[in-house]
Amino acid sequence: MIWFVIVILAIANAIFRETVLVSLLGQNIAMPLSGILLSLIVFIVTYLFFPLFGKNNILIYFLIGLQWVVMTLLFEFLFGHYVIGKSWSSLLQVFNIMKGDLMILVLLVSLVSPILVAKIKNNIL
Repeated sequence: MIWFVIVILAIANAIFRETVLVSLLGQNIAMPLSGILLSLIVFIVTYLFFPLFGKNNILIYFLIGLQWVVMTLLFEFLFGHYVIGKSWSSLLQVFNIMKGDLMILVLLVSLVSPILVAKIKNNIL
């Protein structure tokens, strides 16, 4: 459920990037800024919804983050290819840091956010 909230906010972030940030700042700044914003969104959503996780050990929090990464990659590639019709090579551009895409940062934040929030809230068994 939490991942679906993140996806909806990620789509809103992409719309904001394309409709506002690109026109104000240009693609070269809007793209990495959008990645940083999405990383913050992932962390904030994790923090806000953390009580739903309950008190667990660090492995459970790691597995939650890993599940989010896998679901994000599946969504990005399957939805992007089969619904939007993007080519596989264009979809791989989300990993092109040289073009300002910070999807790797977003995935890393998704992976570690449950563990970090658990440590912040002192909620690890």
